[in-house]
Amino acid sequence: MQTLARKRLLSTSAVLSTLLLLLAALSYVADKPVAELRARWAPAPSQFIRVQDMDVHVRDEGPREDPVPLVLLHGTSASLHTWEGWAEALRQERRVLRFDLPGFALTGPHPAADYRIEGYLQFVLAMLDQLGIEQCVLAGNSLGGQIAWNFAAQHPHRVQRLILVNAAGYPFHPDANIPLGFTLARTPVVSSLLEYTLPRSVVAQSLRDVYGDPAKVTPELIDLYRDLALRAGNRRALIQRFREEPIVHVERIATLSQPTLILWGARDRLFPVSDAQRYATEIANSELVIFEDLGHVPQEEDPRSTAAAVREFLRAKVAQ
Repeated sequence: MQTLARKRLLSTSAVLSTLLLLLAALSYVADKPVAELRARWAPAPSQFIRVQDMDVHVRDEGPREDPVPLVLLHGTSASLHTWEGWAEALRQERRVLRFDLPGFALTGPHPAADYRIEGYLQFVLAMLDQLGIEQCVLAGNSLGGQIAWNFAAQHPHRVQRLILVNAAGYPFHPDANIPLGFTLARTPVVSSLLEYTLPRSVVAQSLRDVYGDPAKVTPELIDLYRDLALRAGNRRALIQRFREEPIVHVERIATLSQPTLILWGARDRLFPVSDAQRYATEIANSELVIFEDLGHVPQEEDPRSTAAAVREFLRAKVAQ
């Protein structure tokens, strides 16, 4: 009986594997040429600078005499474009620097496939050194927020102020609503197929999963995220990142001494407001602003309101 059951299981697995392979073949999507993507998504003021053997996509705007630039770090599967509204609102008075992190968007995969948090800390340090930035205001959303608070803890002399926007770092809650694309990238067998396909519907649903108001997800926004995910090597990089055994240093959070602004979209179904409140409790010199109608990427969903909170935070601290 056991032998028969095992044969049936193997037969079923073989059929499912064949169906998945057939589905992948029918929905195959090739990588998009980098030159084509740059032409559409990297007009001026975009530039590319060589750091850690990568051509890093950078936008550096605002007054160069600003002694403490604002440096913005995006989240998983996002890009520097997620900060466009902030850059537009703040670049008249502050130098605003943003770049595509390794493994994402136009920067593309890390040459050593290093997607550990510690690897990202080394990358941010290399970027600041390359650009001659001794001290900055460091802001990050989601993964970028986790990188930001870790960097501020490890290099406190390089970070004057810290801004966390729906930042990752604490363990996932059991009822977390993980975006569809991330779920597929974490799933064995299916994740391998994602290297060769990327249905537009998956990108669209993933974006709706992270917006407080899914109706704000536009066709152009879907195009942006899908195009940049199709940059050569990015699909594999995402899978490799999710295969990394996460090492989370939550004990570093309580060591942060920089003035810290915590911005949170209350409709975030990935990281709940309780995470924001925990950050506010553990970071001594912090203030918390909650946006009731926004989701996981509030800086993208409502740049005007969120940038206004940043402007007030920066002006208040400068005046002290």
